[in-house]
Amino acid sequence: MNLLNVLLKALLTDGAISALAKKTGIGSAALKKLLPLAIPLLLKALTNNASSQSGVQSLLGALTQHTSTKSMADQIAEADQADGKKILGHILGSGASSEFGSLAAQTGLSADQVSSALSGIAPALLSGLSAATQSSGAAGKVDLSDGLDLGDVMAMLGGSSAQSSPAGTG
Repeated sequence: MNLLNVLLKALLTDGAISALAKKTGIGSAALKKLLPLAIPLLLKALTNNASSQSGVQSLLGALTQHTSTKSMADQIAEADQADGKKILGHILGSGASSEFGSLAAQTGLSADQVSSALSGIAPALLSGLSAATQSSGAAGKVDLSDGLDLGDVMAMLGGSSAQSSPAGTG
């Protein structure tokens, strides 16, 4: 199972959805529709960002700051929304508003609701990626001794090379 599937499975548990619903005021059904669309988008953007040396350094820095091993539900319940917004800003850059609008159109939520929900999961998402770099879990061990490159990100996502697309982002 690749990292995309691991993260989706963890984020779509009843506990994680309930914590995010409580935090954002968005209904569970809407969140269950949003997250499977949003997570691949965020992972693809992270992969694209890691194609430059500055992007690699930025991602490495973020991964060292987000290392929680608590359950996804606990991480979401404790997530700092302001930190989540900053994370999304780094991941999506100037395209954030457009992406929120696109996800809103696909889910029936407002762009503000999409932003709120994704801000609530962003720190947990980085913790999940951080865990993938530290263990030999489902995504396989990623060697960061030589720094993080696109191949490493692809390995975390379950891909086999830098040329493959991130874990079936459809």
